[in-house]
Amino acid sequence: MPEYVVLVDNQDNKIGLMEKQEAHVNPTLHRAFSIFIFNSKGEMLLQQRALTKYHTPGLWTNTCCSHPRDGESLQDATKRRLMEEMGMECDLKEVFSFIYKADVMQGLIEHEFDHVFIGTTDATPIINRAEVESYKYETVENITKDIEKNPQNYTAWFKIAFAKLLDNQVIK
Repeated sequence: MPEYVVLVDNQDNKIGLMEKQEAHVNPTLHRAFSIFIFNSKGEMLLQQRALTKYHTPGLWTNTCCSHPRDGESLQDATKRRLMEEMGMECDLKEVFSFIYKADVMQGLIEHEFDHVFIGTTDATPIINRAEVESYKYETVENITKDIEKNPQNYTAWFKIAFAKLLDNQVIK
């Protein structure tokens, strides 16, 4: 069954629907979210995307990211996808949003109005192997150093959102 994304304008107003794959082949601005989970030590929970993902397989990224369904609130969508991908629950707070456009290889381009959420928990992930290859907790300092040294190991949207988290002093 095809999956659809919610098309939006530059103010995040819904303007239509498009099949997800098509929105990435013919880059069309659509609503998305990115979740960043931290543990009580301040370490960020990263996921390595499953090797079977249709784009950016095996790359490291934020805890969870996806798209809300048509008519689904961002709060419901973030809760749903965090459980589906990482098998965990966490109170989340939206900290900012931004628009980006990035080539994710294989002829696909992400063009998203991305809502960024953060949360804190010490729960142990129970990963969905269809979505996630592996996970790890890492310090912000070590992530910053590794992105500088090995940018090819991280998704484009993660590098952008992570930098914005630092710039907005959401994390230190």
